[in-house]
Amino acid sequence: MTEETTERSHGLSLRVARLLFGGVLAYSAIDNLRDLDGMIEYAKANDAPAPEVTVPTASGSLLAGSIGIAFWRRPKLAALAVLTFLVGVTPVMHDFWAVDEEQKEMELIQFTKNLGLIGGALAFLNLAERER
Repeated sequence: MTEETTERSHGLSLRVARLLFGGVLAYSAIDNLRDLDGMIEYAKANDAPAPEVTVPTASGSLLAGSIGIAFWRRPKLAALAVLTFLVGVTPVMHDFWAVDEEQKEMELIQFTKNLGLIGGALAFLNLAERER
């Protein structure tokens, strides 16, 4: 492959990665906002702080950040918004170490999934910082 072909392929793969990453997180944020009462109750059950405020605020931040990553608009701010959401939500909402055996596996799956998403957000943050 020529250098130009490699560059085009790399550019396409990053665009697809941004769209997939941002799209999945946008879907999750929209889902949270559509069932705001249910998500607030879920957050209350997990002893999240001030869920009536934090759930809509965090979900809105996730939506803005995920759209920013998908369309690469204000990418550093977008990646930080996604990262902040994931770092804040993951240990509170997916505390696999503090639940009964019946819930433990599902919370561990969600926790580790979010760790992978944190890695993706860090990678996009790094990319955005290098572009400056």
